[in-house]
Amino acid sequence: MAAALELVASESNFSALSLRRIARRAGVVPTAFYRHFQDMDALGMALVEDTFGELRRMLRDADLPSMPIAGLTRYSVQLFALHVRDHRLLFQFLIKERYAGSAALRGAIQDHIGALIGELAHDLAQFDEFARIDIDDLHMIAELVVNAVIAVSERILDTVPDAAEDEALMLRAEKQLRLIFLGVGRWDSRVSRGAAGAANANTLAREGY
Repeated sequence: MAAALELVASESNFSALSLRRIARRAGVVPTAFYRHFQDMDALGMALVEDTFGELRRMLRDADLPSMPIAGLTRYSVQLFALHVRDHRLLFQFLIKERYAGSAALRGAIQDHIGALIGELAHDLAQFDEFARIDIDDLHMIAELVVNAVIAVSERILDTVPDAAEDEALMLRAEKQLRLIFLGVGRWDSRVSRGAAGAANANTLAREGY
């Protein structure tokens, strides 16, 4: 797995690698590969599981729902950035394969991202500040946050570690999340549903139904 990640870091993507190249990089004969994985897709799936497993362990250890909401955005961004730096090869693999990987890998990555969105929506529901927002809208908010965080991880991976550059990235990411939550602060699912219902009724009336 380490050999595959090292090669992905210098190649276009995982699908461009051959089993023989990975075995050579790992210092084993090609047949030894099959003692651990059925095929290349199985290796790719293991790397996907490893990436999200590490991310979930980090989030579980951080226990964000138990923290006061004040300052939570800044802390979360810094924590995630440090995690991406510490697991650089795994996240390089994830970013590349999210769109350029095989159908099986793309599907697995999207499933894991969907699960993270669901977990974040559940965590947001624990805060009193989001009590007026229903679970469907919380999922929408969580999706915005996760997509913003993925974009930040791409920027982190594209830059050489530098204190000033890192601080600029952290500030930008924090502002993006604060903008999302600024809108959330004015959102009420009950009012939104009522407005949507009225708009639909007006549309039907104009069209003569």
